[in-house]
Amino acid sequence: MSIITLPRAFMLVLLVLCGPADAAPSPDLVRETCGRIARKLASVGLRECLARGLQASGALSVQGTPILVREFSPIAGRRPLARVLVVGGIHGDEYASVSIVFKWLRILQRHHSGRFHWRVAPLMNPDGLLRRKSQRVNAKGVDLNRNFPTPDWHAESARYWQRTGRNPRRYPGPTSLSEPESRWLASEIRGFRPDAILAIHAPYGIVDFDGPPLAPKRLGGLYLKLLGIYPGSLGNYAGVQGQIPVVTVELPHAGIMPKPREVRRIWSDAVNWLFKRFPDRALQRTARVP
Repeated sequence: MSIITLPRAFMLVLLVLCGPADAAPSPDLVRETCGRIARKLASVGLRECLARGLQASGALSVQGTPILVREFSPIAGRRPLARVLVVGGIHGDEYASVSIVFKWLRILQRHHSGRFHWRVAPLMNPDGLLRRKSQRVNAKGVDLNRNFPTPDWHAESARYWQRTGRNPRRYPGPTSLSEPESRWLASEIRGFRPDAILAIHAPYGIVDFDGPPLAPKRLGGLYLKLLGIYPGSLGNYAGVQGQIPVVTVELPHAGIMPKPREVRRIWSDAVNWLFKRFPDRALQRTARVP
């Protein structure tokens, strides 16, 4: 075993055993993962990735890559208007869905007002993205956006996959939450208790929505168009079953980033929608932030 491989393997074992609270090696893991992201995505450099303040969440992909997160806390002693979870890169071949989240992280670093409590994961499916030829599914060939537990998952997901002609890009997995990446996100939803979720995809060029009203009519140049409900999808699991508004931003191109002005417009419109969606909590205060 090489002198490089042994420390990395040892760090991964420590991260699994100790969890995020004791994850002393996480800066090295973050730097290594940022390096791999930078080598894959032309629009995200190593310096930019490291500057975003990401941390190892404590969760690992199938192949042992940490899922990175960044948290932006609300004003101390004040209840946030909403807790918002932002997730990119659920499908590994949708490059723009990862890159745009890094640009939004920069905006949050500069302009976070503390009115919302943000938790951001730019890349949920690192194994899908970071392999030599990126793929939609994870390292075990599972479509993570069909792997969440929804009613009658076994029967419904089997019927859905049959309708796709058993398309390997749509394989829902052997059981719901069979994959560490989907288990991590389900755990985040249970623990963080988001009031809204922004999930970034491509390439339909629309805004999709699941959950209780009201949906944003437009984000930047993307207009609301409902794509339907699928067994095992995040929108079905969190939006329909969990009654958490799930806004799915479908960028126009998987491999081409929107122009910088459009990146800012989509973000600005999403934040404005959040202010409109959660206005009644603006004056609520508490001694402790939940």
